[in-house]
This record gives sequence, structure tokens and C-alpha cells, in this order.
Amino acid sequence: MIQTIYFAIRELKLGFRNPWAYSFMGLFALFMLCLLLINAQGYVQGYSGITGTTLNLVLYLLPLMSLLLGSFSLTAEKEDGSWELLSTYPISTWSFMLGKYLGLAVVLLVIVFVGFGAAGLLGLAAGSGFGLQTYVQLLSFSASIALFFLAIALLIGTLAKNRWQALTIGVAIWFFAIIGWPPLLISVLGFMPYPVIKPAVTLLTFVNPAELSRLFTVVKLGGGAILGPEYYGWIKWIKQPAGSIGFAFTAVLWIGCVITAAQFIWERRRSRA
Repeated sequence: MIQTIYFAIRELKLGFRNPWAYSFMGLFALFMLCLLLINAQGYVQGYSGITGTTLNLVLYLLPLMSLLLGSFSLTAEKEDGSWELLSTYPISTWSFMLGKYLGLAVVLLVIVFVGFGAAGLLGLAAGSGFGLQTYVQLLSFSASIALFFLAIALLIGTLAKNRWQALTIGVAIWFFAIIGWPPLLISVLGFMPYPVIKPAVTLLTFVNPAELSRLFTVVKLGGGAILGPEYYGWIKWIKQPAGSIGFAFTAVLWIGCVITAAQFIWERRRSRA
């Protein structure tokens, strides 16, 4: 536990010394302010065009930020030789990996809160911000996206030998999960027998954290009807009081499995070195 806290604090210091973190923070805050200006044209409640635009902006920006920051943090340990020095001490790989995740999670959440905080304060001062429920839901969506893709970033950083490999794999996963997912899903489901489609959609939704978080947020904001009556019938559980608990449990399980996989691979390579 002490080792985990040490690595988390170390990662926190390194994260806030990283100029990339401030670049991403400025970029995210700028786009949130732009959305605020668009939203200032009319007060918004529930799911609307502007909330859909915000969801898309977060989906384009935050996963890529998380993937790059997280994977570069691990590959930098390999390239700079820091891990070779650390591995001479009696530290566990699990403490190292979990500390990395916790430290980077704080850095990413600060980026998200600064972006939303600036937009929220200006919106409150101008009297044209998002409704409170919409604001909290969008903030929760952004935080969940950052935490999901940070876990994937650690797995990428474990597999990649250097920053260039991490960049290539990270961009490929980002494109696959965010840009290519809808056409890929439609093309694959088109060849499946009708009785298999619903279980396949259910499984694939849980495979892609971006899609799972997006559906959860859309339904919570009251926009689930746009998904179609049959699909909406499947995801109505999200609107129930236990829906948020179920999503949180799924997120913790999903992130835990990915970090465990990264820890396992890192430990195997450490034992062979």
C-alpha cells in the first residue's frame, strides 16, 4: 500500500511537470468554452443538440488524451532507464502499475474538472449554462471516459517498446473505438442471423467503453428514444435507480481486468529480463 501511494505521488508530480498535460488542459477548456458560447443562445435541459455535441467532443478528445498520457508515461520509464533502476528495489509490479494508474487518474480528472469548471462558472455568471443535472451527467461521462481509456493506455504502454509504438497503437485504438465503431458494428451485424443480433450488440457494447459510457449518458439525459424502440427496451435498466450502481460496478470490473492484464504482462517481462 505504501509503495502504491509512493508511485501515485511520484506520477502526480511527473504528470503536472509534463507540458502535454497543460496543453491538453488548455485545449479541453477552450472547447468547453466554445460549447458554452453555443449554449448561450438558449437554455438547455436534458438531451439536445448541444449535449450531443458535447458528448461527441469529449469522445474525440478525452480518449486520445488519456491514451497518450498513460502510454507515454510507461514507455518513458523504459526509454529513460527509470524502470531498470526501480526494478533493482524490492517493489511489486502491482504497486507500480496501480500507483501509475491512480496518479495519472488524478492528473486527468484535474484536466476534466478545470475544463468543466471554467465553462460552468462562466455559464453560471452569464446565466446561460447547462442545467445542473445535465452538467453533472456530462461531467460524470467525461470522468468515466478518462478512467476507462487510462486503463487501456497502461496496457498499451506495457506492450509498446517506445513512444512511437505507443503513439501508433494508441491512435489505432482511438480510431477503432471512436470513429470506426459505428460503421464496423453495422457492417458486422448485417451478416448475422436476426436472433443473434441482440446478444451480439449487448456483448459488443460492453467491449467498447466509449460506447457503453455514451449509451449510459444518453439514456440518463432522456435521449434513449433516439436509439429505436427495441434497443431502448434493452437499455431501460439504465434509467432504474440501480442503473448507476450497475454501471459503476461494470466500470470498476472492466478497469480492474485491463490493469490486471497489464500487470501480468509487465511482470512476465520483468521476470524474463
